[in-house]
Amino acid sequence: MLFSVMMYMLSGCGAGKDWRTASREPAGIAPDPAVVKEAVLQVYGAPTWGWRGWFAIHTWIVAKHSNEPGYTVYEVIGWRQWRGLPIVRIEKDLPDRFWFGERPRLLKDHRGAGVDELITAVDRAARSYPWPDTYSAFPGPNSNTFTAWVARQVPALALDLPFSAIGSGYR
Repeated sequence: MLFSVMMYMLSGCGAGKDWRTASREPAGIAPDPAVVKEAVLQVYGAPTWGWRGWFAIHTWIVAKHSNEPGYTVYEVIGWRQWRGLPIVRIEKDLPDRFWFGERPRLLKDHRGAGVDELITAVDRAARSYPWPDTYSAFPGPNSNTFTAWVARQVPALALDLPFSAIGSGYR
């Protein structure tokens, strides 16, 4: 009986929502690179799609070297493999996009002196991620495994992911 009630409750979680039309607009959290010339390195998290967002977040890292005109986004997205794309995504993009309708929150913010070197270390770690072709929502490796792995390789990032970053403990 309890299982039936839970399934009924979960079945309506996405009512009226469609990931294809969910907002991917910038949230206005990241500094404008046209104005802020210093190096910026940030980590974001946002609730995952659908009912999983009740208890889990998706995390990603963004970086802009000093005087760079835009941001590089570092993340793992599992569904990319279904389209024949790498699951590790390292691309120039908007840094603080809504995660399919969910507003991101800033988990870490580094700016200014020494951050260019930190960005170089993060880039090197991201490109050497040990599970570049493997994705599993639980227990991992997943997007949070990626962010946590980069943070372990770059202790100066000083990042402690929240409990809701499921998969961050995957080793």
